[in-house]
Amino acid sequence: MPSKNTQAPPTDSRSSSLFDAPRAGSNLPEYKVSELSRKVKQTIEQAYGRVRVRAEIGGCTRPASGHLYISLKDENAVLEAVCWRGQVSKLGIRPETGMEVVCTGKLTTYAGQSKYQLQIEQMALAGEGALLKLLEERRKKLAAEGLFDAARKKELPFVPHLIGVITSPTGAVIQDILHRLQDRFPRPVLLWPVPVQGEAAAAKIAAALRGFNALTLDGKKRRPDLLILARGGGSLEDLMPFNEEEVIRAVAQSDIPVISAVGHETDTTLVDYAADVRAPTPSAAAEMAVPVRAELIEAVAQMSGRLSSAAHRGFADRRQKLGLLARALGDPSRAISPLMQRLDERSERLDLVWRGTMQYRFNRLSQSSGRLRHPRDLLKLATQRLQNQGEKLRSLGREKLLQTEKKLERFDTLLQALSPRAVLGRGYGLVYDAKGKLLTKGEGLKKGDKISFELQDGARDAVIDD
Repeated sequence: MPSKNTQAPPTDSRSSSLFDAPRAGSNLPEYKVSELSRKVKQTIEQAYGRVRVRAEIGGCTRPASGHLYISLKDENAVLEAVCWRGQVSKLGIRPETGMEVVCTGKLTTYAGQSKYQLQIEQMALAGEGALLKLLEERRKKLAAEGLFDAARKKELPFVPHLIGVITSPTGAVIQDILHRLQDRFPRPVLLWPVPVQGEAAAAKIAAALRGFNALTLDGKKRRPDLLILARGGGSLEDLMPFNEEEVIRAVAQSDIPVISAVGHETDTTLVDYAADVRAPTPSAAAEMAVPVRAELIEAVAQMSGRLSSAAHRGFADRRQKLGLLARALGDPSRAISPLMQRLDERSERLDLVWRGTMQYRFNRLSQSSGRLRHPRDLLKLATQRLQNQGEKLRSLGREKLLQTEKKLERFDTLLQALSPRAVLGRGYGLVYDAKGKLLTKGEGLKKGDKISFELQDGARDAVIDD
């Protein structure tokens, strides 16, 4: 570092000049901005090459570039920090606002904004108390949104047709669940394998929950009737994926009932609050999912026996009551005999009335038929009348025809006498113009006009010559 100059610069007439100029006796160094920034950077990085910082995360952003920008704060100061994209996936935890952490990295500067910042290489929670505080704040926030309300809980199916399990495919959890289901009530199981710890676990668990709810097989909606979200025991950090907000929301939004079986009986995660039922262990979740088949068979057999015994007792009781009622009623034939006798009397009277009515109708019909003429006689009479009428019509027609014939002869004679062609035999003729119009005068005819004249033996064409 250059030494400080304790002497004041001399004052002369040039000190008020608008242009910079070397001052006599001054040893104050002069830098470019980039040179000064580089020297500051070297100084800070040499003095604070690698540090651990304990602080609370005041702000956390991750733009599309994938880098992570964090504000670390305590009661009196704020330190900006950055974690490059390649290092973010290695942090092991997901930073959130309000989380108390210990960050390890190196202090450097950012000349573009004239600030110093911490380049984070490692990040860890600042003790279990800080993590528990964060989880409690998250629990209160989600509870205020109603994600843990009892009214939202769905009832588990009595015997599910298909059970979906979300867990690691390689752990002992899935084997415990399968063995327990096989012992109690074998059911088809559909496994959705996911990692159950690490930074990527939460996103894949939430995707599995959404995937099961949207599952379609063979073109038909065949999703599971029940979901089991399970993993074995572990530390609080290992169980963190089941405390992540996206997993909790996916469980709360599931249309399929969810049993949470995370960790051991003493372990509690936020997923347990959102699930429809919490199981202390994965094996207990399998027990909650299905009843014991042998117990059901035994219960059905017992109920069947009780039903059969009740039916026999009921029949015996009714048979006994029927016998008592029969003895109280006496012989039914004594009550029926008068009624049967009355029925016979009414039947005889009805037969007599029917026969009399039929005889009366027959007599009336015989009397009426005597006054009627046979249809053959009526047809013969009508035929005779028709013949007479026809003969009359024929006589009238012959007279009318003779009269008409005579009248036509008179008209023909008169027509022949009045016809203009009747005079053609006496040397006369009929003259027509070119259009066939009969000419009575020679006016209007001129040389060259075509005419025709009709004589007794036919017609001839001619041309006017003069």
